[in-house]
Amino acid sequence: MFASAAAILIVGFTHDYESRFAKREVRRDYTATVIATGTCFDRDLVVNGIGMTSLTPITKYMAHLPLALMSRPAHNSLVICFGMGTTFRSMLSWGIPSVAVDLVPSVPKLFGYFHADADKVAGSPLAHIVIDDGRRFLDGSHQLYDVIVVDPPPPPEATGSSLLYSREFYRVMKEHLSADGVVQVWYPAADGDPATVASIAKAAQEVFPYVRAFRSFNGSGIHFLASMQRLQVPSAAILASRLPSAAAADLSEWGPGGTAEAQFQAVLSQELSLSTLIAGDRRVPALSDDEPINEYYLLRNWFHAYR
Repeated sequence: MFASAAAILIVGFTHDYESRFAKREVRRDYTATVIATGTCFDRDLVVNGIGMTSLTPITKYMAHLPLALMSRPAHNSLVICFGMGTTFRSMLSWGIPSVAVDLVPSVPKLFGYFHADADKVAGSPLAHIVIDDGRRFLDGSHQLYDVIVVDPPPPPEATGSSLLYSREFYRVMKEHLSADGVVQVWYPAADGDPATVASIAKAAQEVFPYVRAFRSFNGSGIHFLASMQRLQVPSAAILASRLPSAAAADLSEWGPGGTAEAQFQAVLSQELSLSTLIAGDRRVPALSDDEPINEYYLLRNWFHAYR
């Protein structure tokens, strides 16, 4: 009886897997099993069974928002965590040298599954893709960047993800940021664990004197922006005017707004007070390598730590 039940479960799981990933491309390497699946705009990237990202304007904002916030034209950029390559592609629409770093070799190899122009983008003399741990890559380099974008793998509670949110990592990025450069860190759960959000905000604030936060256009996450110089946020119209024509077309490619100005306004209208985010859990310490608050959410909930 138990054997029959197990067989039914296995058959059911297999059918669900096959139906969910009917169209797919699978890559395996020493780090992970990576699946690119879906058709048209409904595509997903799955790493070791966990959904990483989908085709979404959010990943375009990750590039265009910090680049447009600079009061001068940026000279270069860095993307940590390649994903579908959307942010990297958006960076290159500014016509500046851009580096993308990812730990999993198979992830950048699936760039073409998600973007028809992937070969052209990756073949640009301005494009450089590196297989390495993002933090280790920076530790082994002396290069300065005008914009650094970090898109940690979801979920926020994932083991090791704290290393891309920690105070120590922010310090590493600061050492590789130009004097007026901007860091963008994505947190994929705007209404998630208040302690994690507060600890990330505190970590950023301890390293960078100027930090601002904006809810994503659809409310699904938070764009943290940090700099060593004051982050002046002008109107959406001014930000849009700073985009080269190719970048403006890229930002509005998937909507929801029909223009770059409308796209910026959708996010600028949702600024979040850093003090309010920190007030979500005042007792929690700044997220650090030794205190990965995001990864200890279960114990924290059980024992009501920091409350």
